[in-house]
Formats: sequence, C-alpha cells, structure tokens
Amino acid sequence: MTTLRAFTCDDLFRFNNINLDPLTETYGIPFYLQYLAHWPEYFIVAEAPGGELMGYSVAVLMLCMFTVMGKAEGSVAREEWHGHVTALSVAPEFRRLGLAAKLMELLEEISEKKGGFFVDLFVRVSNQVAVNMYKQLGYSVYRTVLEYYSASSGEPDEDAYDMRKALSRDTEKKSVIPLPHPVRPEDIE
Repeated sequence: MTTLRAFTCDDLFRFNNINLDPLTETYGIPFYLQYLAHWPEYFIVAEAPGGELMGYSVAVLMLCMFTVMGKAEGSVAREEWHGHVTALSVAPEFRRLGLAAKLMELLEEISEKKGGFFVDLFVRVSNQVAVNMYKQLGYSVYRTVLEYYSASSGEPDEDAYDMRKALSRDTEKKSVIPLPHPVRPEDIE
C-alpha cells in the first residue's frame, strides 16, 4: 500500500530515482531545505511498501513572496493569494498509478484551507503528457511565458505554460481567464 507522508530531510538522500527524469527540474539541497523549513505542509512524498520513494510534490501558498518548490504567494487584496506548485515528479516505474493526481489533490486541499483563490504551476510547452494530465485535473492555460526554461547545450530556451485551477474562493473564476498575449519571465510577479 502506498503511503503519502510529509517529506523529511532524510528523503533528500533517497529521491534521486525520481529526479533523474529529463523533464524534472532539479534544485540544490539548500533549495529543498528552504521549502521544507518554510512550507513543510506543502512538501509531500509517496512511499512504496518496500520503502522506496515513488514521487513527491512541493507547493506553496504565496503572499507577495518569491516562488519556490511549493508555497503560498500573491496579494489577498488583488485576489491573487494562491498555492504554487513548484515541483511534482513521480519515478518512472510508478507512473500511471494516479500518484500525481493524488499529490495534486492534496496540494489543492491545503491551498483551499489556507484561503487561496487558485493553484498555479509552470510546465514546459513541449511536455504534452504533463499538460494533458493537468488539463484532466481541471487546470487551464492562463498564459504562455516566453523562454522561461533555460536550455542546455546550445539549444534555444523553452517556453512554459502558466496553468491555473480556480479554487472555491474565486467564485467568479477571474483567476483563470486566459491572458491574450504571452509574457516574459521578468513580467511575472
């Protein structure tokens, strides 16, 4: 039976199999520790019966802060208080089991409890498997962010979709009305 539990510092030494996916953004240990210290309720791991890590998610609820793994950010006055999914990854051998959907559901529940208007995330435009999964979970493309992901080995930078899902506090669904034009990373608040 799969166990969903809080991420611990020890997990940092056990989740390499999850982070080896080329579409998974990886960060340095200080980055993960920062999320773990500031937003522990948003840092969740799925563990298999044998103890191997199957996947993890990190999000945050933001109030005019910075974007990290998973957090809360935005302005309450402007109805931008929201949960932000910084990372969601499932090890290849545990995909297609519904783990990503379950982890997203937990992050959405936390954001609801904290009074968020919506949950957002960034995903590579080329990652159609993830884009389609998020659409199935009720997310829609709010805007395209040009050259959001840095390329390696001389390739051009890659665009991202900023995808959003309105929560119950956004009764008019204002937070998910798509922008008519793309933006640049420096234009993101």
